[in-house]
Amino acid sequence: MELFSLFIRSIFIDNMIFAYFLGMCSYLAVSKTVKTSMGLGLAVTFVLIITAPINWLIDNYLLKEGSLIWLSPSLADVDLSYLSFIIFIAVIAAITQLVEMTVEKFSPSLYNALGIFLPLIAVNCAILGVGLFVQEREYTSISETTVYALGSGIGWWLAIISLAATREKLKYSNIPAPLRGLGITFILTGLMAIAFMSFMGIKI
Repeated sequence: MELFSLFIRSIFIDNMIFAYFLGMCSYLAVSKTVKTSMGLGLAVTFVLIITAPINWLIDNYLLKEGSLIWLSPSLADVDLSYLSFIIFIAVIAAITQLVEMTVEKFSPSLYNALGIFLPLIAVNCAILGVGLFVQEREYTSISETTVYALGSGIGWWLAIISLAATREKLKYSNIPAPLRGLGITFILTGLMAIAFMSFMGIKI
């Protein structure tokens, strides 16, 4: 039940876009069509599911103070937590490279549509944010971390798909010239964030 609650919260209440505004650059740039948004959303979710558990293992068995005691009791006082930022980013970059190569091989059209934003998953602050939130909230198991990462990925995917679908419909709307493009997109994002705030009243 706790894992289910964590999963639902990470999608709707602690949504990376609407609650923390993390990963906004690619969210705004790629959300012009549902097809590209679907591809990027799935790629981000996949990277999250892989990197968050790996970073949790590295943090708990290599970086935290006392985590190296499994190697030797003499290393009980070693604290490498200051390396967490650079290690987390290195893991994310490696997995992102793998995803980029896979997408390029199996879906060249999607690879070309995503352009520079596919390799930029490596610096998507939503992905790093999940790793840091896991560290800050001190999740005690890899299952909690994986569920939180999956929920966060689905939440980010849901956010970008919703915006992309709305932006496609807006092409047929008579929007004032000053608001076209990013102007109306910022307004939509704000309204969607307010809508998602309604989930905060849910007690799971």
